[in-house]
Amino acid sequence: MKNKKVLLGMSGGVDSSVSALLLKEQGYEVIGATLELFAGSSCCNKNTYLDAKNVCRQIGIPHFTYDCKELFQKHVIDDFIHCYSNCQTPNPCIECNRFMKFGFLWEKAKELGCDFLATGHYAKTEYSEKCGRWVLKKSNNSAKDQSYVLWNMPQDLVEHILFPLADFQTKDEIRQIAQKHNLKVANKPDSEDICFIPDGDYKKFLETNSHLKPKSGNIVNAKGEILGKHNGLYYYTVGQRKGLGISNPVPLFVLGFHPEKNEVVVGEEKELYESEITVSGINLLLIDKIEKEMKVQVKTRYSSKMANAKISQNGDNIKVIFDEPQRAITPGQSAVFYIEDMVLGGGKIVK
Repeated sequence: MKNKKVLLGMSGGVDSSVSALLLKEQGYEVIGATLELFAGSSCCNKNTYLDAKNVCRQIGIPHFTYDCKELFQKHVIDDFIHCYSNCQTPNPCIECNRFMKFGFLWEKAKELGCDFLATGHYAKTEYSEKCGRWVLKKSNNSAKDQSYVLWNMPQDLVEHILFPLADFQTKDEIRQIAQKHNLKVANKPDSEDICFIPDGDYKKFLETNSHLKPKSGNIVNAKGEILGKHNGLYYYTVGQRKGLGISNPVPLFVLGFHPEKNEVVVGEEKELYESEITVSGINLLLIDKIEKEMKVQVKTRYSSKMANAKISQNGDNIKVIFDEPQRAITPGQSAVFYIEDMVLGGGKIVK
């Protein structure tokens, strides 16, 4: 029989703070843990640590802080830079979940004798008789559901993960619980930006922390005709409209890149739609292998709507054929596959 000892990742925000309260009320022996990830980030500063530590002190649970800056640099920052260096648009939260929360933090949980790891994500885990295994599911709060960024957790870890906020419908409910228990973080704003770029200026971050520097090149259309100039390929992402500096009778959007020529390719909105993509770096949670073509729903960005599609596996890649063409599919982002409300798995879009 599993013990009820759980390590909870705490950011100092209201979600993880209320998660600590709920777990304790459910009879778990809770230990709070905060990761130092990147100096000066929105989730790595003195206030963050103090908020998390004070909440733990107030509700009577221990709290630990771990210095993970080198690990974060290796697995998240360096990947972020690598993606932009290769004309891809990354989602660093996904790498952070994989290596920090469900990697480093799970190892710490085991060292502390915990059978469970918990986070304040809006998602759900439960045992499925139909599938014969523990499954990752969407949360009841569809507006806040974060299952998309959790697709690459290890399959054998799903049964050890707790998401205390899974059954709540709104964020207001979470804040009300915090207020009821007089937690100082009850009205703390949500962090919306990339945590290590709190001012949102990713171009400045790249130029300060990597080899990437402004380098002028041509903006061209699909025929190769020069329409304008750009200052660096990393300034752009597929689907971008603003900031092109081009006067044209109809709006133009970034379609892609010719990195060998240092060119940004633009076109009309209708040219943004695609019916097929290739996905690599696969992690499957619901099954061990895709043996035959399957009908699924796919999300190609955290904010995108579900799209019906058929998927088939070819070696280490998955081919996705959409029922309807999809707009602005972006290399570097994740394609996450769902069957009903369960996460089948996912991978990185390579086109």
